[in-house]
Formats: sequence, C-alpha cells, structure tokens
Amino acid sequence: MLENRIRFKPLLDKVTDPDTACRHIQNGTNVFISGFTAGYPKLIPPALVRRANQGERFKINLFAGASTGDAVDGVLADADLIAWRRPYMSNRGMREKINHEQIRFKDDHLSRLSAQVRDGGWGEAHVAVVEAIAITEKGHLIPTMSVGNTPTYVQEAEKIIIEISSEPPELEGIHDIFIPEDPPYRMPIPIYRAGDRIGKPFIDMDPNKVVAILYSREEDSCAVFTEPDTVSKRIADHILDFVMHEIRHDRMPPSLPWQSGVGDVANAVLSGFIENDFFHTIDIYSEVLQDAVLDLIDLGKVRAASGSAMTLSHKARDRFLNEIYRYRDKVVLRPVEISNAPEVVRRLGVIAINTAIEVDIYGHVNSTHVMGSQMMNGIGGSGDFIRNGALSFIVTPSTAKGGKISAIVPMVSHVDHSEHSVDVVVTEYGLVDTRPLTPRQVAEQVIKKCAHPDYRDLLWDYYQNAIRASGGHEPHILSDAFGFHERFMATGDMRAR
Repeated sequence: MLENRIRFKPLLDKVTDPDTACRHIQNGTNVFISGFTAGYPKLIPPALVRRANQGERFKINLFAGASTGDAVDGVLADADLIAWRRPYMSNRGMREKINHEQIRFKDDHLSRLSAQVRDGGWGEAHVAVVEAIAITEKGHLIPTMSVGNTPTYVQEAEKIIIEISSEPPELEGIHDIFIPEDPPYRMPIPIYRAGDRIGKPFIDMDPNKVVAILYSREEDSCAVFTEPDTVSKRIADHILDFVMHEIRHDRMPPSLPWQSGVGDVANAVLSGFIENDFFHTIDIYSEVLQDAVLDLIDLGKVRAASGSAMTLSHKARDRFLNEIYRYRDKVVLRPVEISNAPEVVRRLGVIAINTAIEVDIYGHVNSTHVMGSQMMNGIGGSGDFIRNGALSFIVTPSTAKGGKISAIVPMVSHVDHSEHSVDVVVTEYGLVDTRPLTPRQVAEQVIKKCAHPDYRDLLWDYYQNAIRASGGHEPHILSDAFGFHERFMATGDMRAR
C-alpha cells in the first residue's frame, strides 16, 4: 500500500487530493518540478489544467531538470498556463508556443542550473512539486527514476508538494545524492571512478515545508526506440573503429568512460559494444541511461553506469524494475550537476557522443535551432560533455527530409558548439578528426568524408569560391554563406538551383 511509503508518520496528515494541493500554486508562482525525462509529477499538472478549464486565469513559471514530455510540458502548454519555461524541453506543443513567443524560454547548460537556483538567479523558489517512491523515517525523500535538479529544488523551496509513486520500492538504494559546495573556495567533487558513491541514498528534506502529499499510480511515458537502422549502425561503427584505432596506437587508454546523448544513434553506439570483443568492460558516465545499458550489464560488459535518469522502453523498464537486484550494484543515479559536472567529466576523461542538427564545413555545430530561428530542443547537457570530454564526437545523419536538407552546410545557421569544442565529426559516410587539422583542412575533409554525395560538389564549389573571393583563415562568402538555407526556404530543397 502506498500509505506505507510515508515512513515519517507526522506527514500522514498532509495527504490530500490533487485539486486541493494545486491551490498552493497561483498566478505568477515559480514552480520547480522533479523530472529528467522520467520521474516528473503526473497529478498536479492535470489539476492545474482543470482549474483553467473552469475559467480561472493564471500562468506559472515552470522550472524542471530537463524534458518532461506530454504529461507536464504538453498539457500545460496546451492550456496556455506557462509564462516562463527553463531549462530544456522537447515537447512539440510547447516548442510551437516558444517559437511564437507565447512562452518565454531560456536555454541553459544543465550542469549550471542548480547552482543558479541556490544563488537566487532564477528568483524565489516558491513551490517544489516532486515525485518520490517513499519518505524516510527522518522525513527525507527517495526519488524515482531520475534525480535531475530535485535535491536543490527541495532544499530551496518555500513549499513542497510530493507525489508518492507506485514505482517499486526496490529502487531505494540506487541514488547517490550529493550537493557540491558553491563558490568561493569550494572543494573538488570527490568522484574518481564512474561508479563512486559520494553522497546519500536519499534527498535531504525539511518535513515542515511539506504542504501536500498525493498518492499516484501514474507511470512515466516510456521511450520508443527502434532497432538501429543502417545509418545509425554506420555512424556507430565509425566511432568504435576510430576509438579502437586510437587505443591500439597508445593515443588513449582503454579505460575511459563513455557518455552518449539520447536517441537511436546513441543506442546504436552502445549496442555496438555487444558484439565487439575489443571492449571487454566499459564504464558509462552520462546524463541519461537507455536500453542498451541494461543489455551491456547483462553481458557483463559494464563495470558501472552513472547518470541522472533512466529513459527506457516499456520492455526494458519492466525488466529493470522486475530484476533490479541484478542492476543495483551497477547503476548510480545522481543530481545532474554531478552527472554533468565539467570538473568530473574532464578529470575522468569522458568520451562524449552528442548529436547535431547541422555541422558546417569548419566544425561549428547547431544542436538546437532549425533554419537558425525555430527552436527544436534545448542544448541540454551536450555542452557540458563536448567542452570537457577527453574526446568529443558530434554525430548526425548526412541528410534530413528525404535528402532535401544537408546536415553539412557552409555555415551553421545557429551556433551551440564552436569548432574549438568539437574533436570528431561523424556521419554515416565517414568521420573527420579535426584535432590535427587547420580549418581549411577540416573543410576539405568534412566535405569529402562526411557530406552526402548529392551535396559534395555544391559544398566544394562554395569552399573554392570562398578561397578565391575572400581568402583568410576560414574563407567565407558572407552573401552566400547561408545559400543552402535560403534555397530550402525558397524551394523546399537545398539542392535546388
């Protein structure tokens, strides 16, 4: 029974219903929620929508750990209840309202958010709404399938609303909750191996701040992963071949931990370890753990898998929760300011793999904006890993929209990661290690090895014309640098003349 999850008995008096609990949230309230692709509140958002449907006019400022999907971002955006949203989202309905300036949105590096809340950079933390599997005997919280920014939100909030989830209580023990010191004179974060546990298995909480507790039997929306397609497999093969080559030539040690962003390419890379005998055991130090991590643990190929959340398909989720005794010693879930901490990422020497919308011939990367203007998703944690990893890969299929868009362009229409942060560019056609190359050499190699054949001549013509017209360290023709984008906007195809 969920009642038994509240082991701090004085809080039993706080149990109520969603419609009563959500009255603590009013117009202009700063609402800080748990959730990092999983572990988000599922009862309070619909209750807020019901109030709006009854004619009440109000808006809130919503702060999360990362994406929350339809259950939070979707329903609140559709009901027009959000004034501000930070830091990361991936919901289509919210994306449309952000791009029409109906919701104010500020993108942030995920590793920095908690510290900004603690120093007051986001304003007062009025209400925290968090999901948990239990409240301990001393009144502390046990999170569910994610940690995100919840420890700081709970610490800083004036009021706390808790949704007690029906997730299995066996999740207790996989979390490692550590809040680092804030400047000045702070000490290092004492993680020296991916699996090191440095904190507590619960989130410290002042029970006196709790104003409402709800019982929830709602589940997270599970990810949908398809079997890796040919493009994803080819990208994964290029990456694994390159890393094996570097290790064999003693240019990197074989024990560096891996980070991989969310999605099919990320799963394909991790799946590539399954049949690869070169990698006997690996460590994972990432922000989100996906299905392939469980497969690798089952095969004995993972020493430790550290992240801030687990985003699993239905099948993998059931396997994890039903057999958690097999995964407990391998999986560690941390606050995102630890999973993404630049200091730790750099010290551990993480191999980072992240995706792009487009990459230009000199290695600059756009991860967030379609055609330079339309927000797709936030930057998330990619910058934390790309800028600080020992080796950083940027991956993308060479084309999109059935070949009408080239992912390799003369100049990216929006810059999230500069050439100085990107080590290796990868598409299904090949990869380019930019580290020993000049910008002009990078351009030549990216065009020849990464661009789709349909676009190589167009890119080469642009590059050669730029050399003749402008010269310089990174030749560009400013009047034509966005010619690919302009052609697509005018004709629906970057190849059109």
